[in-house]
Amino acid sequence: MNILTNKRLALITIVYWFLLLYIIAALVFWFLSLQAQNQKMTTLLINELSASDQQYQQKSATINDAYRRKNGQYVGEGLTFLAVILVGAVYVYRATRRQLRLSQQQQNFMMTVTHELKTPIAVARLNLETLQKRQLQEDQKKKLIANTLQEADRLNVLCSNILLASQLDAGAYKLNKTTFNISDLAESVVSDFSQRFTERSFESSIEDKLQLHGEENLLQMMMNNLVENAIKYSPKDQPVLIELYQQQQQIIFSVKDKGEGIADEEKEKIFEKFYRIGNESTRTTKGTGLGLYLCKKIAKDHRASIAVKNEKGGGSEFSVTFKQ
Repeated sequence: MNILTNKRLALITIVYWFLLLYIIAALVFWFLSLQAQNQKMTTLLINELSASDQQYQQKSATINDAYRRKNGQYVGEGLTFLAVILVGAVYVYRATRRQLRLSQQQQNFMMTVTHELKTPIAVARLNLETLQKRQLQEDQKKKLIANTLQEADRLNVLCSNILLASQLDAGAYKLNKTTFNISDLAESVVSDFSQRFTERSFESSIEDKLQLHGEENLLQMMMNNLVENAIKYSPKDQPVLIELYQQQQQIIFSVKDKGEGIADEEKEKIFEKFYRIGNESTRTTKGTGLGLYLCKKIAKDHRASIAVKNEKGGGSEFSVTFKQ
């Protein structure tokens, strides 16, 4: 969160706790006032009794019983109101913090998307202008064209992620599931990344002829996002390992990298919408915070689970487990 958000959060927290303490103090004040009034009424009623009255003890006991019932009623109602106030206060406080955090993440997302959209457009334009204005050798032309296609693919992935996230959130996306060969899909994903990122090393272990019931396009997007995430957070001289295998009537797709790993407190947050690891002002890796969010949504829509763990030798492993 930035400084402005922290100041807003601090102000809201101060006002919140002031109002909460005021409400609790008012509740305690009225409880003590009602208890004192009950005590005075009981004393007044007992004083009005005549000591020579044969039923003095019985009437006195009745008045004291009424006093204890009233006290019990006040305590019960007071504790109930206090519990309701505290539960409501916790809910409001957490909801407010969540909304502020989401608002900040959305602002970061808009800034990131603007940058992510402009960069490939600028690179593609520069490459095309170079091809247009200069006489280049054939290998130089091929390199510029390949670079332009890579930036176009990056732009396409970004637009697809944004569009799919909007459709899934709005419930407007209808799944079109079929039974297909997921082994062939995984092979095509590895081949595509090997061609797009020729400077990177990809190792794969894919079991043949595995069949899965699901939507091929969504699962391809999920695989692409997981591999792209591994590329972002691992050194360029280290390989990315992609595996697909069957184990105990389950199909498991996993992507392993040799990066720094993920802190335990971050492992649940990384699947939240717009969430990105690290400080927004110092982060150098590209991304919008939608990739892993979409992976989790797609896995859930296919009755699959997604998990992340750190590797012993460094790096992390993302695995998606499909139930057969």
